Amino acid sequence: MSTNNPFLSARSQMQTAYVFLTGRYDAQFPKMMNPERVIEVNIPVKMDSGEIKNFVGYRSQHNGARGPYKGGIRYHQDVTVDEVKALSTWMSIKCATLDLPLGGGKGGIIVNPKELSERELEQLSRGWVQRLYKYLGPLDDVPAPDVNTNGQIMSWMVDEYSRLLGHWTPGTFTGKPLSIGGSLGRDTATAQGGLYVLEAYLKSSNESLKGKKVVIQWAWNAGLNMIELIAKTGAILIGTSDSHGAIYDEAGLDIAHIVELKKNKQALTEYTWGTQITNPELLELECDILIPAALENQITSENVKNIKAKLILELANGPITPDADVVLFSKWIAVIPDILANAGGVTVSYFEQVQNNANYYWSREEVQQKLKLKMETALAGVLKSATEHKVMLRTGAYVVAMERILEAMKMRGE
Repeated sequence: MSTNNPFLSARSQMQTAYVFLTGRYDAQFPKMMNPERVIEVNIPVKMDSGEIKNFVGYRSQHNGARGPYKGGIRYHQDVTVDEVKALSTWMSIKCATLDLPLGGGKGGIIVNPKELSERELEQLSRGWVQRLYKYLGPLDDVPAPDVNTNGQIMSWMVDEYSRLLGHWTPGTFTGKPLSIGGSLGRDTATAQGGLYVLEAYLKSSNESLKGKKVVIQWAWNAGLNMIELIAKTGAILIGTSDSHGAIYDEAGLDIAHIVELKKNKQALTEYTWGTQITNPELLELECDILIPAALENQITSENVKNIKAKLILELANGPITPDADVVLFSKWIAVIPDILANAGGVTVSYFEQVQNNANYYWSREEVQQKLKLKMETALAGVLKSATEHKVMLRTGAYVVAMERILEAMKMRGE
């Protein structure tokens, strides 16, 4: 993985887009370049061995001009404060791109959750809430699942938050199980939203997914959901990966077998057909559509010259560095950026929050109908902006989003 600083990447992307807004929000723009608040906490956990182990956790609240902070919390051994700051910045941009009345937040704990028992994981999750609950709430900051977190962890967190406040407050966390106020459609929302955008983008050029050769990096969570959705479109999955390695078959992989392996928590090294390759090799396969769905900084100045995809859909956050972005644009490789492509997750999280606050719940069909409309409307605005300014889609999206945020800041007197 590249050593590129993701927060510097986020700042660079904002600076590139602000060129098209210069003079209108010069008083507000400098304030947008840094999070409004970054909190670091120390979380002691009594391990099964009896040892007390301390874990470092973070919450970054980037910009609340348009509404409560919104964003996931990830558990990963490589979490850094700059990563969390970057992700909260991208969440601000993402929410504004989709015109959601939310700001950007992000959290993380430096931990390899695979090394913890279920009891230790629960204590860690409750400990994060105990340290941060004064800064959270349905009108303040609403966390959600991210890398290595899920509905069970959100359940522990919302229970702990409600216990501390003395009353049930489901709207403080999203991505919850249905039994405690989760939304239908949230489990597949990131991938479903990405598919809606991808299909709409192809339709704008009179194309479809049928027969397209697709590579999806990281067959887990959003990536695995996308693999299942892609199977229904007539597209051909020729390559995918997990943390153990990658598999490739020009004729098409057996999607049912891949899904079975991953749902049984088995590695793709157990896949018995095709060719075993490395994750870096996977990104460089010749294909129609490449979908990075892992972590940030996957396509950098070091490997961008080897990218052979015709179109990239960023299902992960920040998988392409700014310098690599410029090279891809010069090679006429279109990139549907993360702040649009993976915004289905935060959109349905917003729907979940709305349902919690109203105590009225929608059907899966209603959720997906509303999600499709949001994603397609956002794509139309981004395409218009990119065409008008003659820039890549990412910059077009940033211009749309930043104008909305900066205008809100200006109207509020910031």
